Amino acid sequence: MSQLLAPIRAESLKDVFIRRFEELILSGVFPIRQKLPSERELALQLGVSRPVVHEGLVDLAAKGLVTMIPRVGTMVNDYRQEGSLALLTSLVNYHQGDLEPELLGSLLEMRLLFEVETARLAALRRTVEQLSSLHGFIREEENIDSQDVEGISALDFAFHHLVALASGNHIYPLLLNSFKQCYSTLAGQFFTDPALVPEVFCFHKELVGALEDKDEKMATQIMKRMLVHGAEHLSDKGQRA
Repeated sequence: MSQLLAPIRAESLKDVFIRRFEELILSGVFPIRQKLPSERELALQLGVSRPVVHEGLVDLAAKGLVTMIPRVGTMVNDYRQEGSLALLTSLVNYHQGDLEPELLGSLLEMRLLFEVETARLAALRRTVEQLSSLHGFIREEENIDSQDVEGISALDFAFHHLVALASGNHIYPLLLNSFKQCYSTLAGQFFTDPALVPEVFCFHKELVGALEDKDEKMATQIMKRMLVHGAEHLSDKGQRA
């Protein structure tokens, strides 16, 4: 009931502008290298203020979807070449969480590359306090309702983020944070199958044991098995969709 009665929030005009132009660019309605109308023209056509248009274009430029060239105008980019990591969430939202196989495969390959390394480093560098927190996550997982998809997804992300922090590498947790919304969307799809929940929690428990023993070889093996397990089930869901 509390979820049904969550506060209602109206989207800002800037957010609406950004989402609309993301869809126009990602769908190809605005082709690569096309010059967009001026900010003044866009404001008039859309019935919004020029600051709304300008701020929206700045956001699109930060994601790599457009380039704003002084005294020339705004050009549509090839996002595959010039897009930033910030674009990942927009791509997931554009596909409503159902990523095309190549994009999903690329995302899973990226996770396999850096999260296996976070596990290895965490086995070497984790602190006593971090290990205690990881054990705390295991206790939470033992008590959470297997039907609470949102809660499980949040707990799963927090677990992986703490492993990244325990690696002692300052960039890994930032990288994980940068696609948190995308991660949460995919996790939400994955955990709709309650049978998968205890399997993932078992991986978590095994990984914490390896980190406690400072066994870097075992930690990397467990993380790899866990990520491959997740990739296989997400791919199966995509094929059935």
